[in-house]
Amino acid sequence: MRSSWKGAISFGLVTVPVAIAPAVEEHTIAMHQVHAEDGGRVRMKRVCELEDREVPYGEIAKGYETDDDRTVVLTNEDLAALPLPTKRVIDVLAFVDESQIDPVYFAKPYYVAPDKTGAKQYALLRDAMAESGRVAVTKITLSTRESPAVLRIHDDVLVLQLMVWPDEVRSAAGIAPQDASVRPQELAMAKSLIETLSADFPDLAEDLHDDYQAALQALVEAKLEGVEPPHEAPHRKAADNVIDLMAVLERSVQAAQGNRSRSRKAEAPGKGAEEAPAEARKTPAKKTAPRAASKATAESAPAKKTAAKKAVTKTTAAKKAVAKSTTAKTAKRPA
Repeated sequence: MRSSWKGAISFGLVTVPVAIAPAVEEHTIAMHQVHAEDGGRVRMKRVCELEDREVPYGEIAKGYETDDDRTVVLTNEDLAALPLPTKRVIDVLAFVDESQIDPVYFAKPYYVAPDKTGAKQYALLRDAMAESGRVAVTKITLSTRESPAVLRIHDDVLVLQLMVWPDEVRSAAGIAPQDASVRPQELAMAKSLIETLSADFPDLAEDLHDDYQAALQALVEAKLEGVEPPHEAPHRKAADNVIDLMAVLERSVQAAQGNRSRSRKAEAPGKGAEEAPAEARKTPAKKTAPRAASKATAESAPAKKTAAKKAVTKTTAAKKAVAKSTTAKTAKRPA
């Protein structure tokens, strides 16, 4: 993995030589601006507004424009002279409980790899953090921007999670609805829907796919091959003007239960119980008992009904026999 930054982690008097590399790789399809008529590439030119001419990259500097339309020109030399104590150092400020950090602060993650000379220090910091159950709040400078970051553990590897500054997080005041009241029945039904749609994230992550990127890739391939592009799937439209919230929640729960039932049937093996793998037969008793009892009840119901019918038939026949016998005796008695 190619590193994008090299330096060291500094906590106390301990220094850990490390390198970092992006932990994520976006799978977007790169596209350029082109002329729609002939496909010619459209490029942007850096043009000076005062001289009306293209400016070479070497003559370009950064500028800060004030409210009264004055411009302060900042050269590369000016910026390089600014103090950046975290330019080559991941400075640990404190160790905190990760649950105290709101995820709204988190940004891009980076893997932190140890230098050959810092393997022992790296392992020491990682294991000590794991034992303490805490993460490190740090600061680091990437390019010319200093950012706060959290140093934490992921899959036995240190990860540097960039953060935004606290004053960069906008206030949420006024966003939450003020005059919305929820009835207990609606809340109970909504919780039932959440429970029906609940899943384990590792299992869910396996089924997460970027449908838009897949459709875009299919469209590009169809264009290259000169064939008809695939038909566009209908867009889902959110329902509006919800009048009966309870009715909508009930239908949602029923639909979710139906989808889950179909999903379970699709995942179920087609073989009989004797051919099921050993792992499947080791299901805890408390989980299988309700299903087993339900199945036994369902299987025994027809048998019970048949037995009941036979008993009724025998009882009816016996009554007829008694009645016939009584009639015969009465007929033999003298008048």
